[in-house]
Amino acid sequence: MTIRNRSKACIIVSLCVMAVALVMTLTGNGINQGIDFAGGMAMQYNMGKEVTQTDVEKALSEMGVEGTVTVQGAGRDEVNVRIKDIKTEDVQTVQNTFAEKLKETYPDMKASGEVNYVGPVAGRTLVSNAIWSVVIASGLMLVYIAIRFDLASGLASVLGLIHDVLMMLSFMVLLRSIIQMNSTFIAAMLTIVGYSINNTIVIFDRIRENVRKAPGDDRVSIVNKSIRECLGRTLNTTATTLATIVMLYIMGVSSIKEFALPIIIGVLSGVYSANMINGYVWAFLDTRLGKGRKKTARRHA
Repeated sequence: MTIRNRSKACIIVSLCVMAVALVMTLTGNGINQGIDFAGGMAMQYNMGKEVTQTDVEKALSEMGVEGTVTVQGAGRDEVNVRIKDIKTEDVQTVQNTFAEKLKETYPDMKASGEVNYVGPVAGRTLVSNAIWSVVIASGLMLVYIAIRFDLASGLASVLGLIHDVLMMLSFMVLLRSIIQMNSTFIAAMLTIVGYSINNTIVIFDRIRENVRKAPGDDRVSIVNKSIRECLGRTLNTTATTLATIVMLYIMGVSSIKEFALPIIIGVLSGVYSANMINGYVWAFLDTRLGKGRKKTARRHA
């Protein structure tokens, strides 16, 4: 099987992952949106001793709290409670009642916990800003790379960025049972946009050098050679990045894990697309654009 066929196979694999995520979303099992996106109330308390999740769930049940409730242990003596679908006027009542209920079981509980409320309008604004951030960043990168290299390189790079973002979103759907999407995901997504384009630019710079040395060579062959020449650098930088992020995910608290896991997925997706997809998309586009330029030249001859 040739490298070109492998690139097609890689694109098919990516499309299959995205298709599964799309089907899950359409059937009501999409991204598990956190408070920041879906809106709701988040409470964190130090209980003064080791906390049992059953006690917290019992208190919420006695309060008759409706909607989607998530209880997480942030530490041995801490608890995180996230309540979706809560009205603004009920926030203070729920907070006070919850603290009183748990005080009966945990008398050493610190009364001054951390309580945050995000309305649904703010959540929608956050989603809109995230989309526009990626669109604007991709557009500016397209312009810069098209000027710095060529139009085919710019288009291939931006398509690679879109691929990486969609893969991150797809895995957020597939892993919805272990991770929520909060504002930290936006930071992770923009981080990956920068990291991914860096890998791609390094390879495209080598492609440009090899094209200058042998302008008549087959474009796919040039891409293969360029990727091989950059492979050691790519593996080394990826391994050191992943080692740090994986340790953060293993040892970090829940908020750190919500940032680290998308980063891990994005780094792997970025390396995958930079080495197995983007260069071959450039080869395809450059060949087609080259044929178009030759046809135009013949017409004007």
